[in-house]
Amino acid sequence: MSTLARCGVVGHPIAHSLSPEIHAAFAAQFGRALDYQRIDLAPERLAAGVQAFFAAGGTGLNITLPHKHAAARLADRLGPWAQRLDAVNMLTRETDGSLSGENVDGAALVRDLSERYRVDLRGHDVLVLGAGGAGRAAVWALLDAGARQITVVNRHPAGADALVDAIGMPDRVHSRYWQDLPEIGAFDLIINATSAGVLGEHLQLPFKLVTPRATCYDLSYGRAAADFMGWAHAAGARYAFDGLGMLVEGGAMAYARWFGETPDTEPVFAALRAGHPQA
Repeated sequence: MSTLARCGVVGHPIAHSLSPEIHAAFAAQFGRALDYQRIDLAPERLAAGVQAFFAAGGTGLNITLPHKHAAARLADRLGPWAQRLDAVNMLTRETDGSLSGENVDGAALVRDLSERYRVDLRGHDVLVLGAGGAGRAAVWALLDAGARQITVVNRHPAGADALVDAIGMPDRVHSRYWQDLPEIGAFDLIINATSAGVLGEHLQLPFKLVTPRATCYDLSYGRAAADFMGWAHAAGARYAFDGLGMLVEGGAMAYARWFGETPDTEPVFAALRAGHPQA
């Protein structure tokens, strides 16, 4: 019988998280005893809470909103993606007791699109809606995956400008204003990285953004993705996907980092999909 390992997901709020179900399913594939908890920490309690978790023998933590940037300050070492994004979505206790941090948001998005949905990302003209942490991760990952041109549009223009300036590739990545959406042309890949769905807000998006071969993808899932998914279908997109698969793939990357075992994500995704149908 394996020793009980302790992991968890930290956020505020966190009651909605599916990560415990995902990691329980992964652990079952390997007969591993795993105690994976939702841990609600307000920002002012983050550092003390994370320190206490690992001091008590914790193995790893997933990090979600609103803590990804702050958690980067708690790691002794940052992986290349965490350095690039100045944010982490997982912390790992190493054998020497130190903490390492990494961010696999972008890699999980690319894996979901390219492996689950067979979308060849090379050569795409991409529209990314939102320039926060999720949008930043998406832009970098899509660039690495071979996207040709990426247009970033944010409801607060300064955010999009700052992201584009930080990337520093004006020939491939540029920003436009939200009010420009009716005139900026059509795209064959549209990524919704805004918080609108989570906040219950409606995005006013013109149908003319969508080419007949377009794939539309919302980084949220379930109810939070319903408004964008409905728009994508109405606009005539060829495909519309939510981010449930991205969540599962990111969880698998964290599990593999913590335990050296690579889960089979497809049965876990299928089980969650049955309970969270796409809009």
